[in-house]
Amino acid sequence: MRYLLLCAVLLTSVATRAQHTLSILVKDDQTKQSIAGVTAYINELKRGAAADSSGHIQFNLPTGKYEIKFSMVGYLPQEKTFVLPLKNIEPVIEVYLEPMAGELAEVVVQTNRTNQNRSDVPTRIEALPAEELDEKSTMRPGDIKMLLGEITGVHVQATSAVSGTASFRIQGLDSRYTQLLQDGLPMYDGFSGGLSLVQVSPLNLKQAEIIKGSASTLYGGGAIGGLVNLITKTPAAKPELTLLLNQNSAKGTDASGFYSQQWTLIGTTIFSSYNYNGAYDPGNTGLSAVPKTNRFTLAPKVFLKPGNRDQLWFGVNFMHEDRLGGDMQVINGHADNQHQYFERNLSDRLSTQFSYTHKLDSNNQLNFKSTVGYFYRTIAEPQFLFKGDQLSSYTEANYVRNGKIASWVAGADVWTDHLPQRDRSVDLSYSHNTYGIFAQNTFKPTKWLAVESGIRLDENSPSSASSNGLFLLPRVNTLFTLGKHWSSRVGGGLGYKMPDIFNDDAEEQGYRYLQPLNIGATKAERSAGANADVNYKGAVGDAFLQVNHLFFLTKVNDPLILQNNAFINAPGYLISKGAETNVKLLMDELGIYLGYTYTNVQRHFNGLSSAQALTPKHQLNADLTYEVENSFRAGVEGFYTGSQLLDGGTTGRDYWTFGLLVQKMWKHFVIFINAENLTDQRQNKWGTIYAGSISNPVFKNIYAPLDGRVINAGVIIKLLNNK
Repeated sequence: MRYLLLCAVLLTSVATRAQHTLSILVKDDQTKQSIAGVTAYINELKRGAAADSSGHIQFNLPTGKYEIKFSMVGYLPQEKTFVLPLKNIEPVIEVYLEPMAGELAEVVVQTNRTNQNRSDVPTRIEALPAEELDEKSTMRPGDIKMLLGEITGVHVQATSAVSGTASFRIQGLDSRYTQLLQDGLPMYDGFSGGLSLVQVSPLNLKQAEIIKGSASTLYGGGAIGGLVNLITKTPAAKPELTLLLNQNSAKGTDASGFYSQQWTLIGTTIFSSYNYNGAYDPGNTGLSAVPKTNRFTLAPKVFLKPGNRDQLWFGVNFMHEDRLGGDMQVINGHADNQHQYFERNLSDRLSTQFSYTHKLDSNNQLNFKSTVGYFYRTIAEPQFLFKGDQLSSYTEANYVRNGKIASWVAGADVWTDHLPQRDRSVDLSYSHNTYGIFAQNTFKPTKWLAVESGIRLDENSPSSASSNGLFLLPRVNTLFTLGKHWSSRVGGGLGYKMPDIFNDDAEEQGYRYLQPLNIGATKAERSAGANADVNYKGAVGDAFLQVNHLFFLTKVNDPLILQNNAFINAPGYLISKGAETNVKLLMDELGIYLGYTYTNVQRHFNGLSSAQALTPKHQLNADLTYEVENSFRAGVEGFYTGSQLLDGGTTGRDYWTFGLLVQKMWKHFVIFINAENLTDQRQNKWGTIYAGSISNPVFKNIYAPLDGRVINAGVIIKLLNNK
């Protein structure tokens, strides 16, 4: 009897410790494709496993009940409960993970030339993916002021009180220290840059990439503050035909169309838009807060694949705009002795783009790209006329090698920029050429460290005083991957800016009364900048959290300033320093975004320090969205702009603005309604925006909205949908 009892105990013990095989296949909830690399973790056992290349995970576990947590970057985490042994269950259990919203999904970036995932690039590159651009394009379909203005660390500054023109500043630095690119090509430099923000429509964009801080190696010394690269859509196998129609309460109408298709060896994209706005004066000030505008844009491209190793594309951009602001009576054709003031900008933009890539093998390729641009602009005011024809070009050849441990980009480029001027008593014509060579290496010896180092040598003609036209620009960035959730980037570099007359002060003055620039008597502005950030991303319960905090510092020596209508080098330097914090939290269909920017720009001239005007120290963005993918989206957003110093020593008040967006999506239709500045904040509510008389106004700094509350509604019609 004793032996029978002992055997029963042993059998019970063996049964308790019996091992069971749990086989799981993890798939994408949308595409139903398997996902490699998913982590499965059993907290009570402190055991984990990762999905193999086919998405399979296997555990050998004793009898019992287990909660297994599945997580993967780009997907919402999920917990599943399993009771072993399994009963009436298939041999392999399928688990589906839901992809996150576009801004947290993995993004491939192009601005660094190596087409890597953003998380693997040592240079800090922010990206607005297609989903976010689709949302922004319904808020303001006629330009990209709102698209850029809602990015942390980027400030959109009005350059005219009546014409609606604006520039953008990165980390508090003047717009002349930033670059706006399209498909990696500098199409908006110099004279043409003053209208770029209000003449680019976003419907044909698939991604926008932003580098804050020095980007000199690949894009020249002028990218002191940073750059924005607008990447346009390319054709897919399935054709796309999208129409956007929009109407707003500020007398604006927008109509845009985009078509694309890829055949076997040839493809095409065609973008066109027409944007109209009637003159709008919501405050009854007698001056246009929004000018009367007519603009037409056409941008066709052709894509060719002549062989397995070759790809090329060629595009043409054409734009014509007539922009008239000023006294409402003058705009409406009722000028008299008292009502005479106006600002008229007539502009034509014609540019070509060409890109060719030859793959030597799977890791090596040669690239050639070029753009030639013609920009004509007339600025007319009472008793003043300025006309200029800008002819510019950029040509680059480079070699790219992508390796497992080290990648290389090396090449040479040539920039030309010429502005012959007509119809003005003082000649502001100029001619400038830059010849550069560059090399950049990305070295990743371990999983936790990657280093991107680069150097550039430029030669300029004509050269400025005491510079000999030669500039050597080193740059280095490092990426530290500190475990599964933490990473940090630290880097910096040198830059320079050749003297010219194109900056925010000249735009605000309308180029009136300016004296010619003596390039032989002015120095190039030289800069040194550094930045460091820390990032966290991971699951917090059923939500996904991403936090980024950035510190930045840039010093510019001998900055060019406008004094008594002449450009001179200031005797000293300016320093921009500050910090940015971005927080994103996703919980199923709910998304929360918070962004804060602290910017402190100080001028140190003649041994004295002063704050830079029109630079708010504090800015806050907050956004709450609810989205059912491909069905419904609603969002509420708020923006705080802190007080800022104005010219003359006065201070502009701080203010909040709020917005609301609702979209309903079907397969072939999207209906949207959007409201901006719901509380109707306007600078002209707080005092007059000009001194003097209405016939000859002298405008004060514009630091707050003038157009007030604006509501727009429209429809997107997807006659052909490649999704």
